[in-house]
Amino acid sequence: MSSADTSADADEADTSADAEETGEADAEGAAGADGPTGEGAKPELSEAQAELAAQKIERERIARRKAERQAPVEAGAKLSGTAADLLAAVRAVESGAKPPTTYFDDAPAAPRKAAAPTPPQPRGPAPVTAPGDVEGVRAVLARAGAPEALAEEAATALGEGAAEQLTENPWRLLSVAGVRPTQADGFARALLGPEAGPGDERRGGALVGWLLTRAALKGHTALEAPVLRKALAQYGVPDPAGALEQAIGEGAVLVFHEPSADAASAQAREDGGDGQEGQEEPPGTVLVGLEGYALAEESLADGLARLANTFAGPADWEEAAAGPLGAELIRAVSGHGLVTHSGGEAARAEPAALLAAARRLGLRAALAAHAPAEGAVSVAGLLDGTEGPGRDADGQFALDLLIVLDAPQLDVESAAALVESVPDGARLVLSGDPAVLGSAGPGRVFADVLAARTCPQVVSRVPDAGPLGELVSGIGVGELNQVDAPGKEVVIVPVRDAGEAVHRTVQLVAESVPRAFGIPAQDVRVITPGHGGSAGTRALNAALKERLNPGPGRFGGFDPGDKVVYVPAPGRALPARVVSADAQGLRLEVGGAGLVVPKERVESAVRHGWAVTGHQAVGARWPAVVVVLPGDAADALSRDWVYTAFGRAERHLSVVHGVDQALARAVADVPPKPRTTRLAGLLRALAAASGEQPR
Repeated sequence: MSSADTSADADEADTSADAEETGEADAEGAAGADGPTGEGAKPELSEAQAELAAQKIERERIARRKAERQAPVEAGAKLSGTAADLLAAVRAVESGAKPPTTYFDDAPAAPRKAAAPTPPQPRGPAPVTAPGDVEGVRAVLARAGAPEALAEEAATALGEGAAEQLTENPWRLLSVAGVRPTQADGFARALLGPEAGPGDERRGGALVGWLLTRAALKGHTALEAPVLRKALAQYGVPDPAGALEQAIGEGAVLVFHEPSADAASAQAREDGGDGQEGQEEPPGTVLVGLEGYALAEESLADGLARLANTFAGPADWEEAAAGPLGAELIRAVSGHGLVTHSGGEAARAEPAALLAAARRLGLRAALAAHAPAEGAVSVAGLLDGTEGPGRDADGQFALDLLIVLDAPQLDVESAAALVESVPDGARLVLSGDPAVLGSAGPGRVFADVLAARTCPQVVSRVPDAGPLGELVSGIGVGELNQVDAPGKEVVIVPVRDAGEAVHRTVQLVAESVPRAFGIPAQDVRVITPGHGGSAGTRALNAALKERLNPGPGRFGGFDPGDKVVYVPAPGRALPARVVSADAQGLRLEVGGAGLVVPKERVESAVRHGWAVTGHQAVGARWPAVVVVLPGDAADALSRDWVYTAFGRAERHLSVVHGVDQALARAVADVPPKPRTTRLAGLLRALAAASGEQPR
């Protein structure tokens, strides 16, 4: 057993062939705060009364969930109440029968005005664990022959009483990143002896949580119940339904009934939009998820509906919309609190035009982006308060308009924190290219908002220019076209094997591109599908360092002048350069500012950065890009990966090509990997409850 590489890059997570690989699910339904229905005959509540009622309902729901988790269900005990209803629905859906008429979390009767949120706290270092806890865990690990190096991480993951938790349930070791079921099984056998069998109820419960956590690494916020049951069976659980029943009964997971989109629409028509329940419950899907992601999606849906419904009304921005760029976007934003904007690289000029117009009108406006962009603050910096306008007395952004670039990179948790911080009456614009790779974290926020069709959608008509723009635009619609490139804007370099691919890549970066185009080697970036393999980022960075900045690597493998990628938190990858190192840690230059990475975090948070993965490259562009496609990368290619990688080049693209016809097949036939989420259904339910029609 060994500790895992803790890089947050989702490219690497997607290369595993785990049994929990999930299929596509239509997560289209409603889940949120319980709310009263059918109150049309009652006197209309004031805004203050409605808010108090909504808060009371929310408190009751939280208290109910906590109460349901107070007493674990005994092994073999029969479930009753809510847990029994959940299990009955799971089994009914799996058998093809109509689920019982029980909603687990009903959609609110109408979007409500949210109270002022508590400002999200910045993600700091991992919590400090008491030395005694670590030593206790180390002793338990040593007793079972497990690596003692896992002690600190296990103590942090499990919290207070970690040693006792591991002793009572050795499979809790699965809470540590990188630990696999086979390793946890061996640990359990060493501690418990022969009684540690595959049917142990403790093992089943731990596996449910582990599978959902693994699914989150692939972008899912929930899993369909049959998919989860199948995965449990593949990991040797003899009674998958019983394991799921146990996890539900203990409150370790939440279950949601998601009506299909067609059924939800039919139900809304049958109800007449008056909030009355129909006679029959629509068919749909049962989803199982971890509470954190479930509540984040609910909070995000509630926040987006709040912005759409607290907007004061249209403004006269016709004069501002008279310019050559972004007129349609400016008009949409003038009359709505929530707007989406999509398009390619050239379309990024339109949000910039909107920002300038808003500021000319005297509005407090800001532009935020996933990766460094001109005139923009980072989304992470905006959230933690180190960048942007700061917050008002209520903890909300001091803004009238927030424009978010690279919106496809928003995971559900960061998106929820962002939306919660936008004040009532302000405008929010989510802008991005729907064809790029999705977020490194769980969720598909931008795609779900587009799919829900509950707010105005502006699609840019500005085409990406030149041969590179033509090539990338074709990939976006599934066509890998040959383009005329008189200035050698696109060059294909065929290779026979991975060794030749590495050699030619180094030659292109260090010699050919600088000589032919006058682009310095430091402005050329290499993109490859994964970290591992014979031509992954590790192999390519080792070869590029030897050529471009040779040195002994005395600072944890790094030398002054090395180009690196700094990962301060999952989903963030910042280009940086090594300056020096001392007792405090590795000193980097990031965006012109100095930063010290503590020595204990260097291994997990810093990588060499001449070569990066597709996810690490999203949002950024370079004068020249070399995309490396070795033969062993064929199975990792998909249309959105190719679109993203090829689209990072501004002036020149070289493709080191060793995958034969796999590239064309990926563009034509391999769509983005599906993600099971609930946001689109939540947004539709909120819109239906307020009587809105899809846009």
